[in-house]
Amino acid sequence: MHLVAALDRLPSMRCVLGLFEGVVTGAADGYARMAEKPACTLLHLGPGLANGLANLHNANRAGVPMVNLVGQHATYHLRHDPPLASDIEAIARPFSKWVRTCCSALETGNDAADAVIAARTAPGRIATLILPADAAWSEGGIDSPLPAMPHAPVPAPETIARTAGMLRSGLRTALLLNGNSLHGRGLRAAASIAAATNAKLLAPYPFTRIERGASRPNVERLAYIFEQAAEQLKEFRQIILVGAAAPISYFAAPGKNSVPMPPDCEICALCTPQEDCVYALEALSDALSIRGTQPLAEQPSSPALPVGDISLSGLARAVSALLPENAIVVDESMTSGREMMPATKGAAPHDWLANTGGSIGIALPLAVGAAIACPQRKVLCLSADGSGMYTAQALWSMAREGLNVTTVIFANRVYGVLKREFSYLGIGDPGPTARNLFEISRPDLDWVSLSKSMGVPGTKVASLEQFTKALRQGFESAGPSLIEVPL
Repeated sequence: MHLVAALDRLPSMRCVLGLFEGVVTGAADGYARMAEKPACTLLHLGPGLANGLANLHNANRAGVPMVNLVGQHATYHLRHDPPLASDIEAIARPFSKWVRTCCSALETGNDAADAVIAARTAPGRIATLILPADAAWSEGGIDSPLPAMPHAPVPAPETIARTAGMLRSGLRTALLLNGNSLHGRGLRAAASIAAATNAKLLAPYPFTRIERGASRPNVERLAYIFEQAAEQLKEFRQIILVGAAAPISYFAAPGKNSVPMPPDCEICALCTPQEDCVYALEALSDALSIRGTQPLAEQPSSPALPVGDISLSGLARAVSALLPENAIVVDESMTSGREMMPATKGAAPHDWLANTGGSIGIALPLAVGAAIACPQRKVLCLSADGSGMYTAQALWSMAREGLNVTTVIFANRVYGVLKREFSYLGIGDPGPTARNLFEISRPDLDWVSLSKSMGVPGTKVASLEQFTKALRQGFESAGPSLIEVPL
């Protein structure tokens, strides 16, 4: 409460209220992805932190900076074992790269500065500072100056030379990009390398952020479905990792391989996520003597607006045709939205944000954070109905902050991913009890009523013409809107 009181003396810090901690941590992730600096979350003791862990897991996997301030009971009160007491460090540690409990008011300023430095250590880390109440109200606090931000280490020269040799070999090679190699200078350097060496640019399925669209390099996303990813990778004899991990399947399955690469494919890391990927790519360009090579750019496409009954391909064409320039797309539509990325590769230039950790319920909060970081840009949020229900409270925050987010809910009324994973087990079709667990009907969710109750105008569409009209209106409006698409 003392920190909340102090916010009135710090008008430079913007306060955004979330009705659930999972919205708060997901929004901080979206802010960090687009602003490239940390947001700060304020969470209430161990249970509040626990409520935010699913999206902290996603943010940790995204490699973004974030500072969590978690309140704790006064140090002398803990001996009474009050109802909200818990081991907060144990809760935080699996989802944070830096955890510390402040011991006194004298140390608070230094601990806060250390948390910011930890969060801004490459590629971006989750830093959790636990603050006992008496550290806030006791005398003796000292403001600490923020030290210089740490620089990411760079790969060794021999690593650069080895990678250059691989690209000169003539073997079919892919660059698997992640982190800041998928936007800005990093992506431009990678695209120049690809243009000069005939290498293919790939992104993992769980990527953090990609700049894409017309006039930008085309980076192909690896498929979620294992067999499709294996088909994408079968031609390559060399894969160079740039801030990325080697591809694996999300889950194991009986009798199935977990690694989609061919057995004779050599894997080499140009740089780890903790190293400076932009430096590594530009140094590789210099080693190949190709700095400044014009990268290949995606050609613009102008699909006609679709008409007729709702179809997944028609929805994707509509998004491609209407997506505003410089928009931000937040995507958690693993089943219904699978055609969206291929259809929009030639759309107006935009950024695309994905679920990095596989914990569902990230799209709506991520859109909140992205919209706050980039208030002049339009945000399109693509969510399934099941995952959207995890953090539907984010709609209220969109309305309260007046955020320009157009949310599309694909209402297929099933957990489609779970049905697919069940099919991989080789145990036949699900019985009635199992099948019931994969369906989210009876009763059907009414997203329009839900959205309106939280201050976001909503509409349900029954045709592609209605969808394109609602999508255009959403992009033209100054605040949030929602479109429910029954499938």
